[in-house]
Order: sequence, then structure tokens, then C-alpha cells
Amino acid sequence: SALDIEFAEELGYRIKLLGVARLTPSGLEQRLHPAMVRKDAPIARVDGVFNAVGVLADPVGLVMHEGRGAGAGPTASAVVADLVDIARGIRLPTFGIPATELAPHKRAAIRAHEGGYYLRLTVFDRPGAFAAIANRMAEHGISLESIVQRRRVPHAGAPGHLEPAAPQPVILITYETTESAVRAALDEIAADGHIAAEPQLIRIETLG
Repeated sequence: SALDIEFAEELGYRIKLLGVARLTPSGLEQRLHPAMVRKDAPIARVDGVFNAVGVLADPVGLVMHEGRGAGAGPTASAVVADLVDIARGIRLPTFGIPATELAPHKRAAIRAHEGGYYLRLTVFDRPGAFAAIANRMAEHGISLESIVQRRRVPHAGAPGHLEPAAPQPVILITYETTESAVRAALDEIAADGHIAAEPQLIRIETLG
């Protein structure tokens, strides 16, 4: 949302749509979702019609390939290139080897993913609400790197009286943890009744 983009900018991040595939001890991880990346990350500067592919290898680290991947011209160029290859009888294997030689790989469950998380909670203005949220996080072994809370603006009521402020957005940035721990903590926080809307979660990608 626009609010998350605003908070990301404030915290030094950009939100990008990423497709990620990596081998982990739990299996092959495959994900496609909006993610937060640091502003100084190479992929954070990929905008407009440009797309990028990053390959993380040992010992060279992250290698980026960037080019135009959207718009009338780039799309037409790709389609024509495919047609020319077909006309010439060029049939390169999609994955570099014949499909008949591919073998299935164990897939990693998304809840096994480990990383940092951006969490936006719409918290009721009640005594002890934030302490209860922090306790839930601690119960699941989740450490918080930073917390951002917008200044509360009370509503004007009767003369000499201020009504409680509306629910306020609170941003939590976690240190590296498991998705299963984060999801479990959020489920319990929602059940506790301290938040007014469904929590928003965005994974943070370090890209190397």
C-alpha cells in the first residue's frame, strides 16, 4: 500500500516485486512476492521498463543482469527473437538441459523461510497493548531491530475532554527469524484483540 511504501522509504528500503529461488537445508525455496530491499542494493535501482536477474554464486557473490523487459519495443523484440529461433529450428533447452533429464527436488515450505520481516500493525490505543504485542514476539523468540509509531492525535470531544485516539499504525522490523514464528505470533496478537485490522507482512531480502 501507499502507507507501506512511505514507511519503507523512511526506514531506508524500497519495495520490489521479486521472484526468488534458492537451495536451503530444507529444500528448494521458490517465492514470488513484494519484498523490501535496502536502498543501496543494486536491484533497488531497477525501475520503469527495466527488469533484472541476480545470481548469487560462490565465490563471485551477486552478479546482476539488467535490461529492458517491459513496454512495446522490448516485448516485440523478445517475441520476434523467439519466432526467428523457431524458424531457424533453434531449440535450446529451457533449463540448459533436456527436460527428460530433469529430476524433482524437495521443496521447502514457506514457513521454513528465514529472514527479516517488516510488520505493520494497526494497534488500538489501549494501556498495555504494545507491551502485550512485544511479549508475544518474545514468546516466539523474535527480536525486534526497530519500532516506528506514528504520533497519536486525540479526537476533540466535549469541552475539556479528549476522546481516545483512533488505532495507530505501528511498524516492527525484526531481526532474522523463521516465518513460522512470525505467523504464529501474529495469529496470537490478532486473537488477543489488540489490533484493528489484519497485520501486514513484507519479507526483507538481503540479496547476498
